[in-house]
Amino acid sequence: MSKRAFLIVLDSFGIGEMPDAAAWGDEGSNTLAAIRNNENFNCPNLERLGLFAIDGIGEKGGFVPTAAYARMREASKGKDTTIGHWEIAGIYSPKPLPTYPEGFPASVIEEFERLTGRGVLCNLPYSGTDVIRDFGEEHVKTGKLIVYTSADSVFQIAAHEDVVPVKELYEYCEIARKMLCGEHGVGRVIARPFAGEYPFSRTPRRHDFSLTPPSDTMPAILKRNGFASISVGKIFDIFAGEGFTESYPTVNNNDGMDKLISLMDKDFDGLCFVNLVDFDMVWGHRNNIGGYARAATEFDERLKEVFARLGDEDILIITADHGCDPSTPSTDHSREYTPMLAYGKSIRGGVDLGTRSSFADIGATVLEYFGCPTDTVYGKSFWTEIKNA
Repeated sequence: MSKRAFLIVLDSFGIGEMPDAAAWGDEGSNTLAAIRNNENFNCPNLERLGLFAIDGIGEKGGFVPTAAYARMREASKGKDTTIGHWEIAGIYSPKPLPTYPEGFPASVIEEFERLTGRGVLCNLPYSGTDVIRDFGEEHVKTGKLIVYTSADSVFQIAAHEDVVPVKELYEYCEIARKMLCGEHGVGRVIARPFAGEYPFSRTPRRHDFSLTPPSDTMPAILKRNGFASISVGKIFDIFAGEGFTESYPTVNNNDGMDKLISLMDKDFDGLCFVNLVDFDMVWGHRNNIGGYARAATEFDERLKEVFARLGDEDILIITADHGCDPSTPSTDHSREYTPMLAYGKSIRGGVDLGTRSSFADIGATVLEYFGCPTDTVYGKSFWTEIKNA
């Protein structure tokens, strides 16, 4: 019988400000609180698992949750996708990745222009939809690349697919990735292709070029020990491909769930690591409370299909990598606790793990579940606390 772990990251599904949130400009942020009273929010499956029983929410609901549950505190210095996922997988990051609230230094842009042979437009923090609206026409006329950033550690390159073919855009991103190291080692270089007529629209051919993880990770350890390590969504990109045996890119949350469910119908031993990006990219960053709430409801409904496919030796873990409260004036990520729900026949429901000191406890737990060593990753496993006798 196969033994599988399905780890789903609801990208940006925070559950309340961390104690140091004010230092990050995120005092009062609470992504879950922002969406749960919206008319589009209806998540009975997450509620039964124990979402609302977690520390800081503390609503027991008159029943014993079917999952073990915890509030996860980020130990690393960051609130971005890369550091959040790396910590889930066992990496502690003592320093935040570099950000550029005033745009990149002239020396960086000049070197990028020299290496690519193309000029640059923008070089400011910008919304991805606004930047192609404001600079897209000039890009089409001149062929100059639209380079922009955000509150995250990202170097983003936008180009119209008819002006710069996607393959060529990816090559420019690879140039930037090799160039941006050391002092300017941003977490991700991101290709942002767009198409159509003004005001243009982004296409699903985004691609992330991440830093290589600086130390050992849970997926890499599983792979070394002969287990499958499968990526769904942008997980593969976040880890620069390190530690995975298979990768399935996705275009949205529903596609991610389709691919997850298809994989659940296959026989393998190991990990399926999933990122559902729409919560963050489509709804959180656009401050769309109703859309975020609807996405949560759609995910909750599809959990029925996941539950139906869990084998006797399978475990399901649902968590997040940071917050992105859609109710605040900011459109950036927020420094929040995240949920952890662990479910399966081998897990005791109703176990309250309180507040954990690191996201990395998840990675350590998955490794212990598979009998793999945990000494090279950060975090403390809680497997013995939740497993059935």
